[in-house]
Amino acid sequence: MLKDTFGRIHDYLRISLTDNCNLRCFYCMPEEEYSFTPHKQLMQVDEIEILAKLFVDQGIRKIRLTGGEPLVRKDAPAIIERLALLPVELHMTSNGIRIDEMLPQLVAAGFKSINISLDTLRAERFLQITRRDYFDRVRRNIDLLLRHGIPTKINMVVMKGINDDEILDFAALTEKNPLEVRFIEFMPFSGNKWTSNQVYTQADIMHQIQQFYPIQAVTAGSHDTAKSFLIPGHVGRIALISTMTAPFCAGCNRIRLTADGKLKNCLFSRDETDLLTGLRAGADVLPLIQENIRAKSKALGGQLTTDFEQIDTDDLTNRSMITIGG
Repeated sequence: MLKDTFGRIHDYLRISLTDNCNLRCFYCMPEEEYSFTPHKQLMQVDEIEILAKLFVDQGIRKIRLTGGEPLVRKDAPAIIERLALLPVELHMTSNGIRIDEMLPQLVAAGFKSINISLDTLRAERFLQITRRDYFDRVRRNIDLLLRHGIPTKINMVVMKGINDDEILDFAALTEKNPLEVRFIEFMPFSGNKWTSNQVYTQADIMHQIQQFYPIQAVTAGSHDTAKSFLIPGHVGRIALISTMTAPFCAGCNRIRLTADGKLKNCLFSRDETDLLTGLRAGADVLPLIQENIRAKSKALGGQLTTDFEQIDTDDLTNRSMITIGG
């Protein structure tokens, strides 16, 4: 059991497979031209399996694969195949571009859910945000997941003045599609040019939706990061992730393993623990894991404040989103 000093038990591990991506979203990647981590410095298939088994032995019950974009790794099918054999729920967050190419492996692995990151329903705006022209393919692949009965969620990062005018369009997707649309407050990371006046808050989002739809709250679990709501007559549902204005740190059960084998006990943690170097040296890395969890701060990595308008990004020490894995 992995327990921190605040009594929180951690049973959810997010594993980043790579910091590489086939999109260039400005809020995730610092620059268009980016030096990705060489493959030999990434966790290899066997190493991912060894560490995953170690975490499972310590009580991990849920594993989410992230990136960058996890499916750009050539050996992603081998990783998925091995992790699918572990006694855990397997989930993934993807940009959706390679879903069609990997569909047989995804179906065989029995993913409990796949989250697709999509911040706009307009092709021209997709190109502006991602700097790549894959909008139609992503939309087709969302439909493909739904047709194959794979539980699907859409992650929309809401940014004031950029895509906040599409909130109702995203909510409308739930009318006939059995998916969950998750509206996420814009968060600060190294190099993503975050400013507080770009944050479209949970209250803003709720106000806009309630002007058009009646909504019913869904009872949340103790570890849920998203507050879920039903819209009467819709087959899907909506959800809000309010990291900036109403964080959910008290029930946090999540830890993150970066693609280069560093353990982060919080998305916003300043420090991280190198597991990969120890593993390759033949060391027992369990004490490193336990020490990392015990060092976890009470909230927001000990760096951020819930008064998001007072956050100075120059004072933050963290990676870019693409190298953390979300």
